[in-house]
Amino acid sequence: MLYNIIIIIQVISALAIIALVLMQQGKGADMGAAFGAGSSGSGSLFGASGSSNFLSKSTAIAAVIFFVSTLVMAYIGNSRAPTQSGIIEKLQSAPVAPVEQPKAPEPSMSKDASGAAAIPGATQSMEQGKNTSK
Repeated sequence: MLYNIIIIIQVISALAIIALVLMQQGKGADMGAAFGAGSSGSGSLFGASGSSNFLSKSTAIAAVIFFVSTLVMAYIGNSRAPTQSGIIEKLQSAPVAPVEQPKAPEPSMSKDASGAAAIPGATQSMEQGKNTSK
């Protein structure tokens, strides 16, 4: 529950940083305001130099909140127990029964004229072939 609240705080502070940065004037906009252009529109809300100070301080506060929430989230996330979220994690943790391998038949040691003793089961088929030909 606390983790979800920290995530909400972090998202809100990130959106506030984005909005505050986009509202700030660029460095080149001060030159136009110094010669009288645009002073009536932008200077009426916060004053002549108050807008940059107010927005800069607000951005700094939102950035501090963002970084603190990130550190708290990392601390809480590191101490939480890992959860099984995917299929691969569930398959890796599932107990697997050992599979018994079938034993290969031992080859007979009798040698045939054709050297069939090297092939398992070949001597039986050769003997059966000899019996049927008689």
